[in-house]
Amino acid sequence: MAKWVISEELCKGCGICIVRCPMKVLGVADHLSSKGFHPARMVNEEKCTSCAVCARSCPDIAIEVYKP
Repeated sequence: MAKWVISEELCKGCGICIVRCPMKVLGVADHLSSKGFHPARMVNEEKCTSCAVCARSCPDIAIEVYKP
């Protein structure tokens, strides 16, 4: 089960979640969303602690975090 899910249609690629992640496990996707933004993506799920700082930081409420 994924610890982290992003709605690429809600994400506007602002990067706040990437900067705020204490474990530095997020990055920018290479592809564009249907709205023309590069959404955030998980780059190292093994290091994710499910702290949810990314979800709490997201102004668009595009991220959901699940505790394992």
